[in-house]
Amino acid sequence: MAHLPHPDSPGMTVTCAVITVSDTRSPETDRSGQMIQQLLLDAGHTVGAYTIVKDEPTQIQTQMQVLANNSELDAVIFNGGTGIAPRDTTYDAIESLLEKTLPGFGELFRWLSYQEIGSRAIASRAIAGVYQGKLIFSIPGSTNGVKLAMQQLILPELSHLVGQLRK
Repeated sequence: MAHLPHPDSPGMTVTCAVITVSDTRSPETDRSGQMIQQLLLDAGHTVGAYTIVKDEPTQIQTQMQVLANNSELDAVIFNGGTGIAPRDTTYDAIESLLEKTLPGFGELFRWLSYQEIGSRAIASRAIAGVYQGKLIFSIPGSTNGVKLAMQQLILPELSHLVGQLRK
């Protein structure tokens, strides 16, 4: 189903941070964060950091800035807080820091989501971009949303995008 325009570097391992944004989840109940980590490992990548932060813009931005200074990391995947409820602040916190955005990521995510859940996909504010040389993804916290984003968009392009940033 996925079309590869050109081959990626064989065997490129990408080191990612996984950040769950939630006021209620713990490491034991964070199924989405666990799924992201497992999918990364299954694809041959590594998880260099994992944490849960409250859905507070300052905490999200502080976490993003700290991770950007970690030279071991290539990418950061946030999950949670991408809707429009009053406590959903992840998009706003991250979007304001991105130096470059990848509009196609959010557009494709919503298009793929629409095929699964219909018009409710318009409520998703999934976004991706670049901050201080790191690839940043922000995806919904639902396990279905995580699975869709990881399997159909992030994992197929992760090595290619990080390779572009390393040029």
